Amino acid sequence: MGSFDVTLDDERTQLEAFIEEYRNMIELTLDSLTEEQVRRRLVPSATTLLGLLKHVTWMQRVWFEECVGGTSRRELGLVQTPDESFRLGDDDTIASVTAAHRQACATARAAVAELPLDAVVTGHRAGPRTVRWVYLQVLRELAHHCGHADILREQILAG
Repeated sequence: MGSFDVTLDDERTQLEAFIEEYRNMIELTLDSLTEEQVRRRLVPSATTLLGLLKHVTWMQRVWFEECVGGTSRRELGLVQTPDESFRLGDDDTIASVTAAHRQACATARAAVAELPLDAVVTGHRAGPRTVRWVYLQVLRELAHHCGHADILREQILAG
């Protein structure tokens, strides 16, 4: 857990601390692994450790740049579906995907920096959302995918 005191920190500080913790955790699942290991498919789906990091990068861009920022996936140069976001190209490396993730996180932080949690954002295809809702959705997805990444890493290290 983070080093913050939930009794003293406000809701936004807590949400941001949890999101940052999971952002760091998913990157750490690649630590000390080879390019081959992070691309290894251990489950029937296209899910790999590097693919998970690529997906959460895409996911954060969708929520913060499309939903909050109002720029379409097409305009952002993003694939259209979650399944596509896991697919790795030949030029995807630990360094390049990690750099893209860090850039997406920085852009996300800037997108909401001046917005209160109750601010309504309208870029989501299913309708308006509050910034609080976006934070909770991103936190939910990051936690979910960190669990997947932990299991894949454990399998790789055991192999």
